[in-house]
Amino acid sequence: MSLLHLSSLAEISALEWDALLPDDQPFLRHAFLLTLEESGSVRPENGWQPDHLLWRENGVLSAALPGYRKRNSQGEYVFDHAWADACHRAGIQYYPKWLGAIPFSPVTGARLLGEGAAISQLLAALPDELMQHGLSGAHINFTTPFANDVMEQQPDWLARLGIQYHWHNKGYRDFQDFLDTLMSRKRKQLRKEREQVQSSGFEFHWYRGDELSEDQWDFVYTCYANTYAVRGQRPYLTRQFFSLLAERMPRSIRVVIATLQGQPAAMAFYLVDGNSLYGRYWGCLAEFDRLHFETCFYQGMDFAMAEGLLRFDAGAQGEHKLVRGFEPQITHSWHYLCHPGLREAVEEYLVQERAGIRAYAIEAREALPYRRGD
Repeated sequence: MSLLHLSSLAEISALEWDALLPDDQPFLRHAFLLTLEESGSVRPENGWQPDHLLWRENGVLSAALPGYRKRNSQGEYVFDHAWADACHRAGIQYYPKWLGAIPFSPVTGARLLGEGAAISQLLAALPDELMQHGLSGAHINFTTPFANDVMEQQPDWLARLGIQYHWHNKGYRDFQDFLDTLMSRKRKQLRKEREQVQSSGFEFHWYRGDELSEDQWDFVYTCYANTYAVRGQRPYLTRQFFSLLAERMPRSIRVVIATLQGQPAAMAFYLVDGNSLYGRYWGCLAEFDRLHFETCFYQGMDFAMAEGLLRFDAGAQGEHKLVRGFEPQITHSWHYLCHPGLREAVEEYLVQERAGIRAYAIEAREALPYRRGD
């Protein structure tokens, strides 16, 4: 039995890796993670050094954890900058750390891959590995109920909660069917938003990954990069990522392009599996009132209903989603900190934070637009 480190997912076959996946969510697939690496989107120079963990028994892969050594906290969406700042002030090393996550993707999904007993053995071996490699700790983000049950049995791992907003398709036939479940005032607001965009002359066209030309992918990337540029930031993903992913996972990709007078003006990039739609990236060439809501939310709802998908995860954060029917969803992450003083301080903080998150999730439901009693 041995714990192995992979410096690239190219060191293992897609067949062997994907055999451990419990569902068809695209983010854990070998093709997705390898595309991040080979496109240069994930690399040590931007703080993401691939360090995937494998557990083999008699040469047979029985468990795995996708992971990275991190020298910053960018692109994680479980924010620990305050922990790092406190360590810096106290003279405690916080970076590098080890992170079990999908880069730039705040999506709950499988992290602990494989058989339960083998996963537990991998996790038990991890603390010694952290010390041996000079890592301050390990963090596993956006875990599923299965992983949460496993992590609760591991000593010294700290639980952290977060909040997102997901839309659930409750058997709606179309958007009007959904609107009929809302309070009158909210129903009018959503209808007005859609009519405003429609009356401005926008049209929307959906594409699979293999239906877009390279010129269209250039447009998609320009919009994506512009979202970061307006905030004075660099985009996480490279242009090559989109073309490579379209080649390798075309049926998992959906892109909606908004056109005005026949010219592309905005886009939203989605991934899809048999159950859910995941809104990942959005961008536009100029600002248009309410276009973001239509492109990123309402178009996604329409697609989910047409395809019979049960859930629409439109991305992290955004309280404005509540009034559009996206329900609060608690997310989970787990943290192992080697320094005992840091661990004790963070544990005390997380007790209060968890209580606050749970209270907010209950309070946030009061802002949902649904008719009471439905």
